[in-house]
Amino acid sequence: MTTPGQTVGPFFHLAVPHRGDELVPPAHPDAVRLHGFVLDGKGDPVPDAMLEIWQPDPQGRVVRAGGSLRRDGWTFTGWGRTSTDSAGHYSFCTLRPGAAAPGRAPFIAVTVFARGLTDRLFTRAYLPGDPAVLAADPLLSGLEPDRRATLIATGEPRGLAFDIRLQGDRETVFLDFRGYA
Repeated sequence: MTTPGQTVGPFFHLAVPHRGDELVPPAHPDAVRLHGFVLDGKGDPVPDAMLEIWQPDPQGRVVRAGGSLRRDGWTFTGWGRTSTDSAGHYSFCTLRPGAAAPGRAPFIAVTVFARGLTDRLFTRAYLPGDPAVLAADPLLSGLEPDRRATLIATGEPRGLAFDIRLQGDRETVFLDFRGYA
């Protein structure tokens, strides 16, 4: 007889005591703030979610430097982790990623852990920009326009806003990596 798996939270306040992760110091001349809200199916904030991001550097190179958990203040590792606050808000200080491959639009890979989920969810926060580049991206071009819009961050003067809706109206597109090693 199979039994249901345990959910992945809400225990993150024990493992992630800080509210924001700085992949680069906020004073870095090229720093941008990636931030947004994690919302449930009714549009209510999820105050106990944890997010991880992975991204290439501004030149599109996948970074292989260590030190993601104990930052030294100058090595960009391309990885960060944070939790949402009581309003469901999260924030990362990072750099704008470059395209990791020709014909691809630049994006930040996002993993979401939250209460009620039996496994993590994977999505992408694409940088807003040239509509032709976004339309030519292999993943984005395979989605209906209204679904595609859930993966494109909104540009701000010094940052990117990217809300994640776990279900319901305007649910964020999530990726399925089952079967991949």
